[in-house]
Amino acid sequence: MRRILSAGLSAQINSAASAPTVDILGCRVSKVTLMEAAALLEKWIAELGEKPRFVVATGFHGLWEAHKDPEFQKVLNSADLFCPDGIAPVWLSRLRGEALPERVPGPDLLLAFLAKANVAGYRSFFFGDTEETLAALKEKVLISYPGHHIAGMLSPPFRSLTDEENQAIIKQINNAKPDVLWVSLGLPKQDWWIYQHRDQLRVPVVAGVGAAFRFISGSVKRAPHWIGRLGFEWLWRLASEPTKLWRRDLIEGPQFLAAALRETLRGKVSTAKRH
Repeated sequence: MRRILSAGLSAQINSAASAPTVDILGCRVSKVTLMEAAALLEKWIAELGEKPRFVVATGFHGLWEAHKDPEFQKVLNSADLFCPDGIAPVWLSRLRGEALPERVPGPDLLLAFLAKANVAGYRSFFFGDTEETLAALKEKVLISYPGHHIAGMLSPPFRSLTDEENQAIIKQINNAKPDVLWVSLGLPKQDWWIYQHRDQLRVPVVAGVGAAFRFISGSVKRAPHWIGRLGFEWLWRLASEPTKLWRRDLIEGPQFLAAALRETLRGKVSTAKRH
């Protein structure tokens, strides 16, 4: 049953729906708060459009991958909502005088939706990660959000899927009739999968949320809130998973910042010349 939208929620939705974007290395990052993003999900569930709304949640990693690969940039720019999951886009937007209001991390977006679903009875399908992570996630969600309905969970093989396997997965998801399909396959795999199969999915919203399942399930300990607020969650994650993240954070991170700062400087010079 769909919950009737309150006046306050409607105001949040109207604000989010008209929110502009900030262009960072060719990607259009949405200027929304966490609550506005969650309200948009509710709006799209109520609308039941012809194809799913596509939500991206990534920070510098996704922006850098898109900068290196124009085809992947098209994937991210096809999203209906690009949530800045990381402090780098926020800092860069402030330097440009087009400040993003705040970080909107994938785990926080999922938790904000679960809180709403606990009241409204929305249904989620969780696709990705390991069987162990999904089992732990299910336990946490059932305890903390009993009003939310788990429509299904699926951990796919950690390899490229065949066409037959993809079709079976899509059929299982569609038959479950979720309101939101949460995809946790890692970037860029999850975003490519959504992009390639979006027209076959019969769900209102599909969101790629990276490691959100592991954080919420407790499989990976997330940084304390104050560390994230200060912009050092990436450092916490690097210390927790150095083998997995050292190259991304210590090599690709500085490369991204150098390219983004050059772009910002060019923009400021161009603006100064026009005036």
